[in-house]
Amino acid sequence: MREVFEKAVSLGLGFAAASKEQAEKFVDEMVKKGEVTKAESQQYVDELVRKGQETQSTLEEKMRGSLHQMLHEMKLTTKDDYVRLTQRIGELERRVTELEAQAAGTSQPLPPSNP
Repeated sequence: MREVFEKAVSLGLGFAAASKEQAEKFVDEMVKKGEVTKAESQQYVDELVRKGQETQSTLEEKMRGSLHQMLHEMKLTTKDDYVRLTQRIGELERRVTELEAQAAGTSQPLPPSNP
């Protein structure tokens, strides 16, 4: 009986998306087949749900890492890069405006911005 349960747990990816309701249905079938007792069933449901959540978290971490690696390899601009470039453009625009004002003879020094 424990062997059947171990096989189910080993299919953690399948249970990663499983809800508690699905785990209960699976365990109820095991009870009907006499593979587990009714007293053990809640423990098995809790363990299936916990293992499913652990597997889902692990899978999410791996997927997030893979996605991050793929984006890095594609050399796409990150949000931090975008913010830095936007600030840099703002600073350059401020400097151009200041230089244009100086060239026109109406020098109006602008306060420095934070790069």
